[in-house]
Amino acid sequence: MLITHSHWDHIQGLPFFAPLYGPNNEWHIYGPGGMGASIREVLAGQMEYTYFPVSLDQFFANVSYHNVVEGSFAIDDVRVTARFLNHPALTVGYRLESNGAVLVYSTDHEPHARELAFGKPSPMRGEDEDHRRFLSGADLLIHDAQYTADEYPERIGWGHSTAEFVVDVAMAANVKQLALYHHDPMRDDDALDQVVESCRNRVADANGSVEVFAASEGLVIDLKGSAVSDIKSSHANGIVPFVPSVSNESVLIAVHDEAARQILYDAAVATGLTVHSADSANESLAVLRRERPSLLLLGDDPPNTDLLELCRAIRALPDISPETPLIVVSDDAALDRTAGTAAGITDWFVKPFSIVYARTRLRVWLLRQDFR
Repeated sequence: MLITHSHWDHIQGLPFFAPLYGPNNEWHIYGPGGMGASIREVLAGQMEYTYFPVSLDQFFANVSYHNVVEGSFAIDDVRVTARFLNHPALTVGYRLESNGAVLVYSTDHEPHARELAFGKPSPMRGEDEDHRRFLSGADLLIHDAQYTADEYPERIGWGHSTAEFVVDVAMAANVKQLALYHHDPMRDDDALDQVVESCRNRVADANGSVEVFAASEGLVIDLKGSAVSDIKSSHANGIVPFVPSVSNESVLIAVHDEAARQILYDAAVATGLTVHSADSANESLAVLRRERPSLLLLGDDPPNTDLLELCRAIRALPDISPETPLIVVSDDAALDRTAGTAAGITDWFVKPFSIVYARTRLRVWLLRQDFR
C-alpha cells in the first residue's frame, strides 16, 4: 500500500480496510513520515483514543511500515520511484515501472511557477522541469487536476493543479494516457465532462497525442508498453529505516520582507529548527561562517546588494557544503532561473505562502539534504 500523504481525505479509509484485520494477511505500508515522526506514528494519530475506538496496534494482520523519501526501491518486480510533490503537507508521488509499462500517480500537486497553473506558455525550469521528468514517458498518468485556470486565482497555495497545467505537462512529458483526478467535489458529472472536453480541445489545438479522460470508480485500464524516459537517476534508496531529527539543524533567514520573514521564522520554530537572522549581505556571510546552518533562506531584495553576487560569495565559502540548500524567497515566479542556478541557488519560494506551506517546504529541503 503506497500512501502519498496523511491528509484525512487520503487516509480516513485505513481503519475500515478489512484485510488489515485478517490474521493470516501480510501488509507493507509505504509513505512519508517527515521530520520527527515515522509513517507508522503518523497513521496512528487518526486512530488515537480520542478519535477512534480501535488503535493501530489492533490490526490482526502482520503489518510492516516503511518510511519513504525521494528515491527508488523495489516491490517484487516493480520499480517504484518516489518524488516530493508541492502541497501543504509532506507529499510524494509514485512512479511504478514493470515489464516495460509505466504508471505515475501524482496527487496532490501545485506547479511551482504560477504562470504554468494559468496555462500560459512558459518553459519549465527547476522543480517544474524535474516534475516533468518524473512523469516522462508514462503509459498512464493519474494526476491531480482539481481546478481550472479561471478558478486558480482564488486557490493559489492550496496545493492543487489546474487541468490546463496538467495537459501541458503531460504533453511535454510524452505521456500516452492522462486520467484527470482529485476532482473538485463541487463539480457534478456534466461539469466534469466539460473539463475533459476542454482538455481534449487543448491537446488537439497543440497537435498533441495524449488521450485524456476523467478517473472514475471502477475504471480498469490495461497497461502494455515499452516506455522510454529521461527521468534522472535517483540519488538514494527511497526507503529509510529511521526518522531524521532536527535537533541539530539550523536555518539562516535573511529576508527583507517583514511578513514573509515572520512566517518563515514561525515555520522554522514550529519545525524545531534553530533560527539565525541577518539584515545585510555582510551579516549573512558572517553568520554562515560562524554558525554553518543547514538551510539558507535569502530574500530577493537584499539592501544594497546584488543577489546573484551574494549567492556566488556564499557558494565560495569553504565551510559551507555545496549541498546546503540555498533558497531565494521572491514575489516573482518568472525570475531568471538559469542565471540563478549558475550562481548556486537551489530553489525559489514564491510569495505569498502560508505557514503550513512553509513548514512543508522546510521539511522537503532538509530531507533532500539528509538523504542525497
